Formats: sequence, C-alpha cells, structure tokens
Amino acid sequence: MPNLRKTWWAFRALVLSPTFGRLKMPSYLGPTTFVLGSRKIFIDRRVRIFPGLRAETHANGRLFIHEDVTIGQNFLVTCMGDLHIGSGTTISGGVLVTDIDHEYRDVNLPVHKQPMIYSRSELGRNCFVGMGARLQAGTVLGDGCIVGSNAVVRGTFPPHSVLAGVPARIVKRYNPETEKWDRVSR
Repeated sequence: MPNLRKTWWAFRALVLSPTFGRLKMPSYLGPTTFVLGSRKIFIDRRVRIFPGLRAETHANGRLFIHEDVTIGQNFLVTCMGDLHIGSGTTISGGVLVTDIDHEYRDVNLPVHKQPMIYSRSELGRNCFVGMGARLQAGTVLGDGCIVGSNAVVRGTFPPHSVLAGVPARIVKRYNPETEKWDRVSR
C-alpha cells in the first residue's frame, strides 16, 4: 500500500508541476495544506515531500529545494528572499524554516499590520533537521549540519556541527583529523 500512495503522490507532482516555477521528476508531493506563490518555488529531481506542506513566498521571495531532499509531514516554510535547501538534506516532520521576522515596535499597531523583516536563511548540503525544530530568520547552516529535535535555531553555523537546545548551540563538531564527532565544551 505505501508504494501505491507514493505512486499517487508522484502522479500528483507531475500534474501540478506546471503550476510551480520548477518541479522536476522524479519527485513526489503529498497533499499540501497551503501553497502561496507556487510559481516562485523551484523543486529539483528526487525530492520527496510528505503530506501537510505549507509553503509561502512573499514579496520577491523564492524557495529552492535542491536534488535528493526529503521533507517530512507538516513542514512550514516561508520566505521573502532566496531560501535554499541544499541537496541531500533531510527535514523531519513538524519543522519550520523561515527568513521572515515580524516587526513589533509600534505598540499602536497589531503585529500583522507591521512590515515583515528579511534575514537570509539557508540550509547547506546533506543537513539533517530533527522533528519539530524551528529554524528562524537569519539561520545559515553549513554543509552536513545536524539539528536536534525541537531545537530553536538562529545564527550562522559552520559545516558539520551538531546543534541542540533552546536557543540552539553547537554541542558537537566533526573532526576530520580523527574522523570523529567531538563534544564542544560550554
């Protein structure tokens, strides 16, 4: 039965592909929750997106999902700049990735009526993002970064770092000389 479901999702992606900026085959796309600005979403080959995607592109925002990416259920992504998800990356379920903050300085205006603020966000190649993680505006992950479940991440992190916590911090780094993951002291 699972193979039949994925076959249906692949057919669905094929039918919907003309509505996207790019959606290359073979890829599959489970039922979405909401998509705003699909013409500014570019999906490369072998991308697997499970049900519940909510993707929004605002202003000049463009979303690029590179080759061989797997995205778990109930993924929320919003962007108003160019947001890249690098090839080979795996994103678990219930994850948020954004490059948008909301202004709140004017106490006389509701937050949703104040301008959005862009801060560059990007996920490098071969990253892994754990279940329920929140990658806030201004998050740049180097290649091979690992983000723990439920981490709240903001900032720039070097390649091959393990991030965990609220707020997230580097807890391990890969050492190419020893070929081991070393703990990082506080």
